[in-house]
Amino acid sequence: MNLDAIQSALQQASLDGWLFYDHHHRDPLAYRILGLGESLHVTRRWFYLIPAHGAPKKLVHRIEQGRLDPLPGSKALYSTWQEMEAQLAAMLQNSTRLAMQYSPRNAIMYVSMVDAGTVEMLRAMGKEIVSSADLVSHFEAVLTEQQIATHYAAQRALDTILAEGFREIGSRVRGGSTRGHGTSEFEMVQWLSEAMRREDLVWENGPNVSVNRNSADSHYEPTADRSQPIVMGDFVLIDIWARKNVPNAVFYDITWTGVVGREPTTHEAQVFATVAAARDAAVHLVEQAFASGEKIAGWQADDAARQVIQSAGFGEFFTHRTGHNIATEIHGSGAHLDNFETHDERLILPNTCFSVEPGIYLPDFGVRSEVDMMTLPGGAKVTGRVQRELVRI
Repeated sequence: MNLDAIQSALQQASLDGWLFYDHHHRDPLAYRILGLGESLHVTRRWFYLIPAHGAPKKLVHRIEQGRLDPLPGSKALYSTWQEMEAQLAAMLQNSTRLAMQYSPRNAIMYVSMVDAGTVEMLRAMGKEIVSSADLVSHFEAVLTEQQIATHYAAQRALDTILAEGFREIGSRVRGGSTRGHGTSEFEMVQWLSEAMRREDLVWENGPNVSVNRNSADSHYEPTADRSQPIVMGDFVLIDIWARKNVPNAVFYDITWTGVVGREPTTHEAQVFATVAAARDAAVHLVEQAFASGEKIAGWQADDAARQVIQSAGFGEFFTHRTGHNIATEIHGSGAHLDNFETHDERLILPNTCFSVEPGIYLPDFGVRSEVDMMTLPGGAKVTGRVQRELVRI
């Protein structure tokens, strides 16, 4: 925990303090931001106040009074609920406007960890509870130079693996097999997974290889028991993500599409061009904002992409947000590009990474074009290869 940095952020946000609260590990963000071990045995409520000025304060149950000992600050104890409320009121006596892992109307559910009853109790004490969403982004999503380097290491490996994977599909399909087809969705998932293991990459679930109507299911996952063959004439989508197998490494996450053994139809080319234009609109908006020093929130980039798809008449077929934050988790705790599933007002901060991945999902096929962006002070850019046309496999 960087106490000086947290207090500086609180002062800039005109907040009296940041109140952390947990019970039974309901708030994993608190443990990561404070640097507490996530394996702590916690069965009683604890509170930790970082004021904008002065020393932090702790409130813990008597039978678990050592749980916050690794953190600086004075400690108060309680046993009964009445004592807890009295001690909490005393601890917050000089604080009115407090940040917590809370989101009004649960608008940004990724940071909404505090239960409604606790918020009600604090409001009854005269406290104003505001969302810690931007604070969480600052201390969870902002990357170090070393972490940024791990993202680019994963990018180089995955870009190569993806290109080789498309070539492998073509080779297998043209070569055929004794089972009547050259390969299948699941067989290619296995091939890609083995290629990633050779590069010392790790990942969660996936990757995803889907053909034809399966590519219109944005979270389709082929299995050994549920997998379609890949044959000549198919439409193929590959979504692949991983990070290097080192501590605090950052993910790289991309999606490409192509056709097997033929030229795309006019309709397929039109859908791909629309998705690519939507992707580029969001990318351009972020690039412009960072080049000019303007603030930009996640919802604004989503609007830029969504407007392109809506204007082309495909709005009803774009059924998810435009992008998500990327850090040591594939879906990180920073701003998402979203004004669809949520209204994400979190700012896109310098030294953060996120995907840009609009899609159009029709009954017979789906197109998603996903790139990652990295923001830096004064600039933002796509970190890997950008698909400009459907792959001819």
